[in-house]
Amino acid sequence: MRSRVVLFGGTFDPIHNAHLEIARTAADRFNFEKILFVPAANPPHKTNRAQAPYEDRIRMAQLACECDRRFEVSRIEEGSERSYSITTIEKLKECGIAPIGFLIGADAFAEIESWHRWKDVVHSVEFIVVTRPGAVYKLPEGATVYELQGLNIAVSSSDVRARLLRGDFDVPVPPVVLAYIRDRRIYQSQKSQKK
Repeated sequence: MRSRVVLFGGTFDPIHNAHLEIARTAADRFNFEKILFVPAANPPHKTNRAQAPYEDRIRMAQLACECDRRFEVSRIEEGSERSYSITTIEKLKECGIAPIGFLIGADAFAEIESWHRWKDVVHSVEFIVVTRPGAVYKLPEGATVYELQGLNIAVSSSDVRARLLRGDFDVPVPPVVLAYIRDRRIYQSQKSQKK
């Protein structure tokens, strides 16, 4: 693999321990110098709309990424424009960051041909696809793919949000992130805020 810098995008709503484990394992196995966490300001797919404001998601990611010197948070998708992956990739290349690795889950990779300018994405990066048993995806023509196997990740941001809404603070996020969530009362119902 030629890439030393890896783009890890998402809504990170909120960032959780599985995100960090995936990034750490990828960095270890492929000897990456930097994992660039890129919170999406305005995800293009309606189902990916963030619940927490962009600034809060950025701050939670920054707090979480303090645990590893290889982790860095980027504001490159900041603004009102749609957060298309190809635009982010092109901006990073303009900043002299290339070649670029792209860390992505198998489920999302299976839908890549529905992405904006997906062929340009495929020809612009090396993919590190996080797989799990039974994961199925088609390899787009021209794609360079490395699989990240052996991770048993059963955590989702939607589950974390649902538990926080119920007032359950025993969630798999770094303690500094949980403290920020509680202090800012993010994802919490009126009932859980009184606790």
